[in-house]
Amino acid sequence: MIRRSDQRVIERHEHKFGADGFITVRNLIRDDGELCGKGRVFAHTTVLPGCGIGYHMHNGDREIYYVFSGKGEYNDNGRLTTVEAGDVTFTPSGCGHGIRCLGDEPLELIALILYE
Repeated sequence: MIRRSDQRVIERHEHKFGADGFITVRNLIRDDGELCGKGRVFAHTTVLPGCGIGYHMHNGDREIYYVFSGKGEYNDNGRLTTVEAGDVTFTPSGCGHGIRCLGDEPLELIALILYE
């Protein structure tokens, strides 16, 4: 199966988890059925300068970000660190995270959420 770019569902989320601004999410799959019940998100997310995804917890699932362009400030359970192109973050169940775009260029990442 091939999903063409014009077939993707694109969503705009305002103040995601209480963060400033909005993010754009391009769902690369349509639902968790395409992940065989193993997860619920596989998406290309854009975070514009001044915007972010607020700190939130994962319980019963885990989230991975692959940063492919831009630069961000990543909140890893309260520890702030800078992430940039090529970095991968992992948030296991029972832990929390958030991210915000740093600089003048958008932060582009792939987000994958898998169930425990």
